[in-house]
Amino acid sequence: MSYANDMPTVQKAARTDAGLASELRISVMRLRRRLANERHPDNELSMNAMAVLGALYRTGDLAVGELAAHERVQPPSMTRTVNCLERDGYVSRRAHETDGRQVVVALTDSGRTTLLADRRRRDEWLARRLRDLTPDERAVLRAAAPILERLATTE
Repeated sequence: MSYANDMPTVQKAARTDAGLASELRISVMRLRRRLANERHPDNELSMNAMAVLGALYRTGDLAVGELAAHERVQPPSMTRTVNCLERDGYVSRRAHETDGRQVVVALTDSGRTTLLADRRRRDEWLARRLRDLTPDERAVLRAAAPILERLATTE
């Protein structure tokens, strides 16, 4: 017995909020996996470590606690990640200017170079894929991008 005919189409499933949530979850996760597979071949850093480099690139120097909050991880986990990144030369640490209990993390030239090479490779892959879409489909994605960002960054 085949269940293929019982499966809802994307169009049918997305008619309800629950169906839309399911379709978005599946699609976003698949795209994330594809983008992860398109990483720069010389980059051996984990996705979490790359996220830390990206956060430092976007926000500038941050205290370890601020970085942990930004990435939604516990401070001890962030300390381990920062230790590895510092050991390999991707970030540097210095004492906080006003609070001696805190350590500030900064992106090094090596970290910036690694991050930008990795982003460039994945952006190029995605740009090639976008060229296969119609102008109307690209317009829908342009409109959806800020909405997806808002979904990803709100509580």
